[in-house]
Amino acid sequence: MTDTSNPTNPATANPYPRELVLRVMPMPADANHNGDVFGGWIMAQVDIAGSVLPARLSKGRVATVAVKEFLFKQPVSIGDLLSFYSQIVRVGRTSITVQVEVMAERNPVNPEVVKVTEAQLTFVAIDDTGKPRAFTQTS
Repeated sequence: MTDTSNPTNPATANPYPRELVLRVMPMPADANHNGDVFGGWIMAQVDIAGSVLPARLSKGRVATVAVKEFLFKQPVSIGDLLSFYSQIVRVGRTSITVQVEVMAERNPVNPEVVKVTEAQLTFVAIDDTGKPRAFTQTS
């Protein structure tokens, strides 16, 4: 597996930019009776957002195989506009690891943007039968 995550060494600096890959506003069905959005709903959105860049890079299907960590820093409420930013941090022969950060835009009267969660996910490129496959990069 090639490690592309060392920013101090120009030879191994990450060539993949951080990108906005998804924006969504949670609806009342995504929250509990207090208006707090379910963590599982947010995790599902992170999984979707995390798959965008690996699917593009691998030119095909990908499957989530690992989540290194998931940190919830702030609650998410109905009315928050969530922006999901993804960056590829490691590329292997069949696997791609991405870092996903979720920012919430709150309070239209006094707008503020806060990081609500982040996670690191690993995806594997798969073929039509669901078996791991190598992929070609187009950097």
